[in-house]
Amino acid sequence: MNLYPLKFKPIYKERIWGGRALHTVFGKDLPTDAKIGESWELADLPEDRSVVTNGPLAGKTLRHVATDHTEALTGKAEFPLPFPLLIKLLDAQDVLSVQVHPDQATCDSTGQGDPKTECWYVVHAEPGACIYKGLVPGVTRVRFREAIENGTVEDLLIKVPVTVGECHFLPTGTVHAIGAGLLIAEIQQPSDTTYRVFDWNRVDDQGKARELHIDLAIESIHFDASGDHLTTKSVGRLADCDFFTVDKKHQMPGTEMLISSGELEVHVILSGQGQYVAQDQQVVPYKAGDTILIPACYNGVMRTEAETSALAVSL
Repeated sequence: MNLYPLKFKPIYKERIWGGRALHTVFGKDLPTDAKIGESWELADLPEDRSVVTNGPLAGKTLRHVATDHTEALTGKAEFPLPFPLLIKLLDAQDVLSVQVHPDQATCDSTGQGDPKTECWYVVHAEPGACIYKGLVPGVTRVRFREAIENGTVEDLLIKVPVTVGECHFLPTGTVHAIGAGLLIAEIQQPSDTTYRVFDWNRVDDQGKARELHIDLAIESIHFDASGDHLTTKSVGRLADCDFFTVDKKHQMPGTEMLISSGELEVHVILSGQGQYVAQDQQVVPYKAGDTILIPACYNGVMRTEAETSALAVSL
């Protein structure tokens, strides 16, 4: 089989802080009467595996394709599984919890979880929107635990105003929270390990507060690294780390971009529409809101019908 650009069925996650922006902005077919905070666009976790929706492989999971077509998909005879990327679209109508993700050393020492380095690309931002990224210099474990106990965690966070087009890199061990009024594309390691330390005193419809993970969070935080070292970019290469790279691509209408790198790439389409056209003339259409996996073996072009912006994610 000649592999082709693969589309996947989104996996929707209801969240207390979610909304309907994924439908409003990208036309996602969301469940009715539900606050959808996350759309997992590309996933290969035990309980959440993306399923192909187009072409001869429709109905097959990402894991199946990576296992049965390893070299054609990845360009390598052997490839680590689970698939080493998790890509989401996040609709934050309310502020998310203050949280942290562990690094590998913390996972090893605690015997729990998986590491999660990530980056956030701001797709849409309401006026005054912000994120919380890192701790102010000088915060210690003792001071942070005291702030949790007396409800003053916010005072220790670096609050960062954001605008559309920014990409914020967040390595493991970084305390963070997404503020209200943001639509974000998140590229990350394949982990759902999140340790919450503060949830703004919220409760759900039954009056129940969400679980916090204070001890594990404090064990995971890199207190020796303040937030002012964390990168923010808006053009060119947006993120570059051991786990992924992210580049911003832009094409004017009626143009073509050659795709024949011999390496796997994922395109997160931010705006526009068009087609991927292979040398054998096989056509795969794309539109804003799509996340498309381009196999390493693919030879073709990305042809725009409308001005297109996309994130190109590589391993």
